[in-house]
Amino acid sequence: MDVENVVIVGGGPAGLSAALYLARADLKPLVIAGQAPGGQLMLTTEVENYPGFESILGPELINKYHSHAKKFGTRFMNDNIKQINPSDKAHVLTLSSGNQVKARSILIATGASALWLGIPSEQRLRGKGVSACATCDGFFFKDKIIAVVGGGDTAMEESLFLTKFATKVYVIHRRAEFRASKIMQQRVLSHPKIEIKWNSIVEEVLGKDKVDGLKLKIENSKIENLTVDGLFLAIGHKPDTKFLENGGILLDDKGYIITSARYVSEFTKFKAQNPKFKITIQNSKLEENINKFNLNYQSATSVPGIFAAGDCVDYIYRQAGTAVGMGIAAALEIEKFLE
Repeated sequence: MDVENVVIVGGGPAGLSAALYLARADLKPLVIAGQAPGGQLMLTTEVENYPGFESILGPELINKYHSHAKKFGTRFMNDNIKQINPSDKAHVLTLSSGNQVKARSILIATGASALWLGIPSEQRLRGKGVSACATCDGFFFKDKIIAVVGGGDTAMEESLFLTKFATKVYVIHRRAEFRASKIMQQRVLSHPKIEIKWNSIVEEVLGKDKVDGLKLKIENSKIENLTVDGLFLAIGHKPDTKFLENGGILLDDKGYIITSARYVSEFTKFKAQNPKFKITIQNSKLEENINKFNLNYQSATSVPGIFAAGDCVDYIYRQAGTAVGMGIAAALEIEKFLE
């Protein structure tokens, strides 16, 4: 079996931008893009915040990434990864088809998926008023009425952001209190454009070709129809890293891949908040984990030769532009690693 220089797992912005750089470095990258390649951008209608394009459809932008990377020699395989078995000589990737690929280095760029309510009308109207990204789509709701579902910090942040455009924002939460930080709650509760719908669940998204309302169940009994022009889900994201759970790569409690950059950042923050902290026998696991990372590479995972970029790492920004930057940085580090 031939050994690839580098295999990129994921066909979204991070993976494809990395592929372009690695192909131009003549490393002949192989992208295993999944059976539905393209990532979250394939579910996005108009993109207006990507540099160089006043407006472009998400799938069109992905196609441009794909063509650009392919032009310089990137190869593509539409299959899913079942598992990765790390090795000092060559990592082994097992695919859903049963085939195996060996690689000197791997970039994991599988992204993350927004959590949805799971009701049919929500899926039918996705991109027609239903969104999971206020930063991406908020501008399209200028002078409209919007609803946000969620009760954590993300929901608070997105609700406040959307008040820049909307005339009114409803925050729909299934409980009688938020779980967000107190300061974020105060900002939302005191904002004149925001109204809270407590103990409420979205039963149905109303509208034929676009969102024109919501059917709410309040306190498990009362039904109320709410007139809105858009619905934003802010109930979290799930990184697409389940195949890594037994692969030796360090993940956080939500499944995001921990890179050396994040580990150092969080360790430094912890040290700053605990100035008397010293490595002891009791803290040996922390020291042991530090030693797993090659600190010369910011995108390195806890397994040598395996790197990560994009939304499977980034739990904060989750933008196409930030994913591209992370992918490029990882590609440059992989090129250096393979020298």
